[in-house]
Amino acid sequence: MAIQKILVVDDSKTELHHLSDILGKRGYTVRTAENGEEALRRLEEEKPHLILMDVVMPGQNGFQLTRSITRDPRFSDVPVIMCTSKNQETDKVWGMRQGARDYIVKPVNADELIAKIKAFD
Repeated sequence: MAIQKILVVDDSKTELHHLSDILGKRGYTVRTAENGEEALRRLEEEKPHLILMDVVMPGQNGFQLTRSITRDPRFSDVPVIMCTSKNQETDKVWGMRQGARDYIVKPVNADELIAKIKAFD
């Protein structure tokens, strides 16, 4: 299945705008959520083909949210890419253990991000 619909979850409006801009210019349909609660609502409304997940957010963090999404049978086939400023190898390992399929560090390189997304096509 070609990736077309992407849910971007980040508590920073600046980051949401930046990522939406990168993805939108390349033809992806982007929906955004600023926290875990909003992300879960977006998932119920429309199942995305891929999720870009920030880690540091108020309330439920990205690791917790990734774990609950990837363990839900309705969404277990949706790849999650962690997109975070946390650049330690332990963070990456932990993110992958929670169910993330890839990991990219902010500031995001647009070409690297698109390459990672296309790997799921």
